[in-house]
Amino acid sequence: MQIQQPSMQVKTAPTNLLGHDRQAMAALFAALGEKPYRATQVIQWIHQYGVTDFAQMTNLSKALRQQLQTTCEIRLPEIAYAQQSRDGTRKWLLRLDCGNCVETVFIPEANRGTLCVSSQVGCGLNCSFCSTGKQGFNRDLNVAEIIAQVWLAVRELSQDGRHDHSVSNVVMMGMGEPLLNFDNVIKALDLMLDDFAYGLSKRRVTLSTSGLVPQMDALSAISDVSLAVSLHAPNDELRNELVPINKKYPLKELLAACKRFYRDDRRRVTTFEYVMLKGVNDSDEHARQLATLLKNVPGKINLIPFNPFPGTQYERSSNTRIARFTDILMAAGLVTITRKTRGDDIDAACGQLVGNFSDKTSRRQRFIGAQLPLETVAAGEL
Repeated sequence: MQIQQPSMQVKTAPTNLLGHDRQAMAALFAALGEKPYRATQVIQWIHQYGVTDFAQMTNLSKALRQQLQTTCEIRLPEIAYAQQSRDGTRKWLLRLDCGNCVETVFIPEANRGTLCVSSQVGCGLNCSFCSTGKQGFNRDLNVAEIIAQVWLAVRELSQDGRHDHSVSNVVMMGMGEPLLNFDNVIKALDLMLDDFAYGLSKRRVTLSTSGLVPQMDALSAISDVSLAVSLHAPNDELRNELVPINKKYPLKELLAACKRFYRDDRRRVTTFEYVMLKGVNDSDEHARQLATLLKNVPGKINLIPFNPFPGTQYERSSNTRIARFTDILMAAGLVTITRKTRGDDIDAACGQLVGNFSDKTSRRQRFIGAQLPLETVAAGEL
C-alpha cells in the first residue's frame, strides 16, 4: 500500500512595494487586472503620504486592499541608532533585513536640506583616503533599501516642523559606488524624480562616482540627474594611488566622459570633488596641474577638507593652504568652492561613513592589521 505524502506548500514572501518605481508598479497592477492609474495612486500613498498600511489607502477598492495585504507589503529598515551633530547634521544607522547596517546623513542649511544616501553595504572600491572603502564590502542595496533612506528621512524630519529640516536635495554620496549598483540606483533615482513620489528636480539630485566611464555614458543616456566626479588628483600617477579605479579608466578617458555627459545641455556642468590632503595633493604645482587638466572641461571644483578617521595616514590641509590652492584655480578662471565640514563630531562628514556590516573582502581586517604591531596581529587580537 502506497502512503501518500502530505503536499508541502512553499510560502511566497510578500512583494515589498517600497522599491517599485512607476514601471514596476504598473506591471504589478496589470498582472492583477487593475487599471494603470492604480500604480500612481499607490506610489502617492507610499512616498507622498508615508502610508504603509494598505487598509488606509481609501481610494482603492476594499477587495484590492485585501488582495494587496495578502500578497504585498511596505517594509522599511529599522532605525538602529540616530545621532545629531552640534551643527544640526543628523545621521541614521539603518539595520537591513540581513543584519548589516548602513548610514544616511542629512545636512540642513538655510536654503536647502541635503540628504546623503548610500547605495552599497560598504564599498566595492578602495580609495585610500576614504573610511568607507577601508571597511570593505558586503553587497549592493536593493531599490527598497535605497529609497527607504529618503522615506525615513522625510518622515523623521517632518516631526521637527522646521522649513530648513526637509529634504530638498539628494546626493548619492553615501556608502558605496552608485554606478557599481547601476540598475537599482537608477530605479531609486526615478522614484526621487517622480512627481507622484518625491518630485525632486533633476538639478537637485546628484550622483557621485569615482569614474566608471561605461556606466557614466549609460547614465547620461537614461537619466537627467546631476553628476559629481571624485577626482582628488591632477595627474594619473597620483590618482592611481588615491583612487585605484583610475588604473582602469585614466583621466583622459574620464574627462572625455564628463564632456559627453551634458552634451545636450550646455548650461549644466560636472562638479569635481577634490579632497585636500596635507602634503599629498595640495601644493601650488598640483593646483596648476588641476587648472590645466580642467581648462576645457565644463565644471566647477568642490574642495573638500579631509575628514580624518582612525588608522588613516592622511592629514587635513591647513586653511591657509586651501585658500592658496583656491586662489590659483580661481585665477585660472575655474569656479572653485570649499565645502564646509559638517557633522564631523558624529563621523557623518564626507568619507567618514562606515555603517556596521560583515566584510566579504577581508579589506577591513588587512587595514586594521596594518595599524597594529605585528605581535598583536599574530596573536589574533583584532
